[in-house]
Amino acid sequence: MPAIRRSFPAALGAAALAVLLGGCGAGGDGSGGAAPGGAAAPTTEPVPAVTKDDALAGMVPQSVSSDGVLKFGVDASYPPNEFTDTDGTTIIGMDVDLGTAIAQKLGLKAQFENTSFDGIIPGVDAASYEMAMSSFTINDERVKTVDMISYFSAGTSIAVAAGNPQNVNPDDLCGLAIGVQRGTVQVDDLVARNEACKAAGKPEIQMSELQQQTDVTLALTANRIVAMLADSPVVAYAVSTTQGAVEQLGATYDTAPYGVVIKKGQAQYPEAVRGALQALIEDGTYEAILEKWNVSDGAITTAEIRS
Repeated sequence: MPAIRRSFPAALGAAALAVLLGGCGAGGDGSGGAAPGGAAAPTTEPVPAVTKDDALAGMVPQSVSSDGVLKFGVDASYPPNEFTDTDGTTIIGMDVDLGTAIAQKLGLKAQFENTSFDGIIPGVDAASYEMAMSSFTINDERVKTVDMISYFSAGTSIAVAAGNPQNVNPDDLCGLAIGVQRGTVQVDDLVARNEACKAAGKPEIQMSELQQQTDVTLALTANRIVAMLADSPVVAYAVSTTQGAVEQLGATYDTAPYGVVIKKGQAQYPEAVRGALQALIEDGTYEAILEKWNVSDGAITTAEIRS
């Protein structure tokens, strides 16, 4: 299993809580106010129908399956992974389609509850949610609290205004105004970079830590910041939904898997989820969903349990 997507110096100390609660993503529609379009817009191709697997369904705890509903916790503000549709209510995205397919494979109906990102893992641990899919990077801190099953691979990307007018160097952000979304691993990325800036006697990064990803993207397009850091599919989405105002700078880095989140101590439940994901990978449903959301670059071939 790939290692944690971030490496933190011991001096960061208090970053541990942010690593646990923060994740890949936590907010904003990433569109900068623009209507979805371009390469990241979903296709109209239908996702293949999913049939129940009786053996896998039999591994789901009665406490989860008794009402016929699989309740997911999500922060529906991180496109194209999870966000609200144009009606402002319907939750859509890659994670939503995959979660729905997992539920169907287990003979259940998916139900998605929109909530704050930093409350999702505590909600799973408290049994408020029976599963969570909200762009959570698998890392050692999280698996101390919950079980996770890998389903996608993402990294961090940097975005700047088109043409990079401020000549931002992705390897040296010292002294620059950089935007990130609150609660994400990109915050810790900038904290670590800032330590390096100070050690080198350079000006500190002016970190703009905003509640929603859409706010970060808007700050970039409005020239209030010179660059932003976010998950690779989220930056790709922002690039394609800002009418050419934003571009990716340099290569994606620190790639690691996203994980489905479930409460610990639930017997065969992790294996049921892993088996459902693996079945979706093998029958082509998984690929169809990723292609629908134009995120096939993050496909994995084997779902694995981290506990």
